[in-house]
Amino acid sequence: MKGKYLGRVPVRSDLYEFLTMLISDQSRAVVPDPTFRVFRLSSSSEVYGYEERSTLARIVCKFYWPRLDWNTDRAARAAFREYENLRILRGYHLVGSPHHVIRPLGLDRDINCALALEYYGGEQLSCAIERATRNCHDDGHLLWRLKALAYFLATQHNRTANGLDVNFESVNRYFDHLVGTLRDHRRIGQRDVEEFSWLGDLWTDRPRMWEDQQVWLHGDATPANFLFGRGMDVAAIDLEHGKRGDRMFDIGLIAGELQHAFMMTTGHRHRAEPFIGHFLWEYSCHFPDRDSMFKSITAKAPYYMSLALLRIARNDYITKEYAGRLIRQAKRLLRAP
Repeated sequence: MKGKYLGRVPVRSDLYEFLTMLISDQSRAVVPDPTFRVFRLSSSSEVYGYEERSTLARIVCKFYWPRLDWNTDRAARAAFREYENLRILRGYHLVGSPHHVIRPLGLDRDINCALALEYYGGEQLSCAIERATRNCHDDGHLLWRLKALAYFLATQHNRTANGLDVNFESVNRYFDHLVGTLRDHRRIGQRDVEEFSWLGDLWTDRPRMWEDQQVWLHGDATPANFLFGRGMDVAAIDLEHGKRGDRMFDIGLIAGELQHAFMMTTGHRHRAEPFIGHFLWEYSCHFPDRDSMFKSITAKAPYYMSLALLRIARNDYITKEYAGRLIRQAKRLLRAP
């Protein structure tokens, strides 16, 4: 199991009993005296992997309580929301190969609001992006991963479409929230706020932003949240923010993350364009009229890509100077006709 090895789970602990129960449920047999090795899987959130020594059975646990201000009720609601989102998406036959949503295994409010999850040992999209940004001769690997991801997202979106019109106003409220957060963090000034408000209103008035039906979204479509197996196999993880909305929210986040990765690593935003275009084209091929779909999503993509860049710009782990570059690029995108 990948991650930093931390030791073993104490035998006389609630977590040990929880993991023992889950392992027995998975194997449908009692594992005598199991021993669980612990690995930290994420440096930015409370996510740990557990491997039983004799059977090599693996489980992932997310602990919501520490990262939600130690508020048990909030943490329990968040854990249950992700549990339900996973269950709902798996109900659309997104299980197995090539499209897989990881299986929720259990919840325990009393163990730091733990959500237990199936372990999926795949390559993160972020690793494929890093290979391409650091080695200009390794583009093919990322192009293949983006083809597989486009297939996965198109399948998820198409299977979950409900026929109801998208509500772009809710997206615009989120846009305003991001702008307000950047202002509060002193990464933009009042003139920037006014410009973003004006640009956002221009997009709100465009009929194309309201033209589509609601689908079930991943909701946090970042490179760390998609894992790749063999061939076209893709697994989605971290569905805490899943909801219904415009498919372009997921698509635009991926496109924006690609642009950010190349901007940060190579210093050139244009380096990402072949990969973004490839991703959008591959997504479009899963519709009866590929050309029409491609035209539709590329017309809406600049807004949602700017949303992605503003999301990234608010993070403390990037410098104020680089945040300024992201903000300027977001404005360029929003000025698109």
